Amino acid sequence: MKLLSIIVPSYNSQDYLAQCIESLLPGGEDVEILIINDGSKDRTAEIAEEYQSKYPTIVRAIHQENKGHGGAVNTGIAQASGRYLKVVDSDDWLDAEAYPQVLETLKRLVAEEQGPDLFIANYIYDKQGKTNKRVIHYRGIIPTNRICTWDEVGTFKRGHYILMHSVIYRTDLIRASGMKLPEHTFYVDNLYVYLPLPYVKNLYYLDVNLYHYFIGRSDQSVQEKTMIKRIDQQLLVNRLMLNEVSLESINNPKLFWYMIHYFEIVTAITSIMLVLSGTGEHEEKRKALWADIERHNPLLHWYLRRGIVGRAFHLPRWFGRPLLIALYRIAQGLFGFN
Repeated sequence: MKLLSIIVPSYNSQDYLAQCIESLLPGGEDVEILIINDGSKDRTAEIAEEYQSKYPTIVRAIHQENKGHGGAVNTGIAQASGRYLKVVDSDDWLDAEAYPQVLETLKRLVAEEQGPDLFIANYIYDKQGKTNKRVIHYRGIIPTNRICTWDEVGTFKRGHYILMHSVIYRTDLIRASGMKLPEHTFYVDNLYVYLPLPYVKNLYYLDVNLYHYFIGRSDQSVQEKTMIKRIDQQLLVNRLMLNEVSLESINNPKLFWYMIHYFEIVTAITSIMLVLSGTGEHEEKRKALWADIERHNPLLHWYLRRGIVGRAFHLPRWFGRPLLIALYRIAQGLFGFN
């Protein structure tokens, strides 16, 4: 069995796929690299086949009709043979120094029969044109270099959520969670992290900067204009987070509150994008989302109402909306997320 399966969802990725794959190859025979060619219309399929031909015991080229990012990840999960699983988007890459440290640590933990449900490392906002890159780490929040439980995890700071870039899940846990991501939908990375979390009993944090999250291309899904254009997909992800996880069944208080806060930030982003669009139709969609939350979980709705975003919506419109946008712009500048 391979130690780590790395899923690389790839759609029209000819300009950057090779860089991504080259960063993964140093894992050698400990890894399998699953290049999921998601119906690309450029040279992505050809590049994937070239790497499979050159590294047949490491690289697998898997071709399918276009199903979107979620559909590509689903295929990778179904095909993975590794003990652990990581998703690396085709325009991102893993750090040359941190990557072998992660593999060696995972290998040691598995040999000692201590393999965690969830392995976490840092990620870097590698923003185009920026010299200083922002590193998202978990120092002072998650104990380092040892197996721990949620009881030992501290309070997450704003902007320090566990994202897809920072996680390596145990493959069996992902499958046991029954997670199936929606096809032809962006922003499913939130579901990929969020839905399996109630199944995680123990975790391990290695304080190294593993994942380079490339950001700043004009066509990226996290660009503001693109997010507004695809707001229905963001709404779908937000509602799946609401409907697919029973927060009431989570017994651990630390995990419970973490998941509440994670849901809060996703709902805040959805709401702000709907406000930024400035249309009456999107304002109705925002109201419908909050009404759905109230119907599904009145306690969750009450908590969200007490947050900054929830309170701003109940201020006079002439003051609340500009306040929200101003806060969003400040956060955008601080964290550089799009």
